[in-house]
Amino acid sequence: AGLNLNTTVRFTGDVLRIPVSDELIGRVFSGSFEPLDGMPQIIGKDRRDVNGGVINPAAREVPREFIQTGMSAIDGMNSLVRGQKLPIFSESGLPHNELAAQIARQATIPGRETDFAIVFGAMGIKNEEAAYFRSEFEKTGALNKSVMILNLADDPPIERIVTPRIAQTVAEYLAFDLGMHVLVILTDMTNYAEALRAISIAREEIPTRKGYPGYLYSDLATIYERAGRIKGKQGSVTLMPILSMPAGDITHPIPDLTGYITEGQLILQRELALRGIYPPMNVLPSLSRLMKDGIGAETTREDHQDVSNQLYMAYAEGQRARGLVRIVGAVGLSERERQWLRFADRFEREFVNQGIYENRTIEQTLDIAWDLLADLPEEDLIRVREEYIEKYHPAHRSRS
Repeated sequence: AGLNLNTTVRFTGDVLRIPVSDELIGRVFSGSFEPLDGMPQIIGKDRRDVNGGVINPAAREVPREFIQTGMSAIDGMNSLVRGQKLPIFSESGLPHNELAAQIARQATIPGRETDFAIVFGAMGIKNEEAAYFRSEFEKTGALNKSVMILNLADDPPIERIVTPRIAQTVAEYLAFDLGMHVLVILTDMTNYAEALRAISIAREEIPTRKGYPGYLYSDLATIYERAGRIKGKQGSVTLMPILSMPAGDITHPIPDLTGYITEGQLILQRELALRGIYPPMNVLPSLSRLMKDGIGAETTREDHQDVSNQLYMAYAEGQRARGLVRIVGAVGLSERERQWLRFADRFEREFVNQGIYENRTIEQTLDIAWDLLADLPEEDLIRVREEYIEKYHPAHRSRS
């Protein structure tokens, strides 16, 4: 048995296919879809091409419906919408692994928890990182609604290329065959792109920016564009790819090209992490382009958009006041500028910052925001409609 000098190899001309079934939930696989949990391989009636099919643009449904992550910086100001592609831009040494695990544990569509699932794909991670993810998913019960696909750093680069495609194939089956709402979390797309570069160099292809192949953009698109909603289909695929920006450079080809394909970005900042803020998310350059389609009276709360706009304005004023402190010192600030400065400090400590196991509902997030805004004079709340101030402002609530 096995290989010998007389063994011949013949190409089948087929693509990689994986078996799919409704028994995928709760399973852990390697980057090549081999079981890592001691259970048998999935035996499905169907085997799916990992490259997926092309979604006709005319058949795409506009992403709608709010997905609650339990993270105030995301839910309150950069809301994730069902069917959206929203990446997280991080740096080496920042807690994006902890954030990924927390989102996977907490994410849900309020009122539709039973048909919600997570597909978690990790590429090029260390053994201790893989152990961390498995431990977090198992001890918190998140594995009961998840499928994990783990590619380790010492696995072959070609397997790293396949891993996100397997994850998306699993997600498409759960969403469009079983009618589930699936959130796909992929980390770290930088490891994926570096594997693609290594293979491209081995094939002696002509490199472009920083040695990456000229087709990096279209290759990333074949992964990212598999997310979305399809007319006539109940389920949906929402994507949160995580990538670590080399040297924190947002103009690097990987985050640069990712930004062209996706619908916004969430940016983690080292300065906030050094001040003990978790998650260290800088909300000012962060953006969810589809937020307006997923929030409001029917999905979150009527005051959500106005509160978000006011938080952005107040925090931006606070950051401007911090810049003035560096130039003229705190004594040179006016009383109004000191108010903005105090707001920025509280905003980071109480709104952005939260515990690694703290799961906030959208109502809790908006109530925290109102408590912060209550420190500002009402005449400065120019982004919030008067009717919402009278209904939700703590000063008015206490009188009613």
